[in-house]
Amino acid sequence: MNTDKIILSEMEFYGYHGVNPEEKVQGQKFIIDVDINCNLSLPGQTDDLNDTVNYSNIYKLIKNIVEGPSFDLIESVAEKIAKSILSTTQADAVTVTVAKMNPPIKGSQIKSAAAQITRNSTHYS
Repeated sequence: MNTDKIILSEMEFYGYHGVNPEEKVQGQKFIIDVDINCNLSLPGQTDDLNDTVNYSNIYKLIKNIVEGPSFDLIESVAEKIAKSILSTTQADAVTVTVAKMNPPIKGSQIKSAAAQITRNSTHYS
């Protein structure tokens, strides 16, 4: 696996994911981090956006997923993000962290609950 990475961290979105009915109605804030393993030697030499993973496009892809149709589990949100990145870029692998801020757990004081997955380019083939 290549050790070069494109990293997008602490992207904030408002979504309607969760098992509880109120989460699907009221929604909540989600924080997304992605580490995209890809070879950056060519774009480092050419200085050409076409030779790399365009992180503006990645941001838009993630925004559409998190702010789009509801999922019950943050694991499903992470899986959809990973699959979408790997199927639309030259990435070798991706690590996705989806954090639900202030999860509605009765009587709790939890800043966030998160799921993190790592998938490689052969995972979905």
